[in-house]
Amino acid sequence: MTLKVACPQCKETVLWQESSEFRPFCSKRCQLIDLGEWADEGHKISENIQVDTALSEEMLDAMEDEFLLNNKFFVEPE
Repeated sequence: MTLKVACPQCKETVLWQESSEFRPFCSKRCQLIDLGEWADEGHKISENIQVDTALSEEMLDAMEDEFLLNNKFFVEPE
């Protein structure tokens, strides 16, 4: 059974399969329109900032370790 999804831009039905080159978009045009909206900050992923939380050195070290673990691009070769 092939999954059918709605194009996020124009709502046209898109088959979710390898031959659907621009999935989840129906076309390159819809894909570029969406990209332009992100670039123009029309779409945002935001989260409320918790100002009351003070970060300790241990918390910062743990965050740095997790970041480096998940982002090998930033790790210097051994």
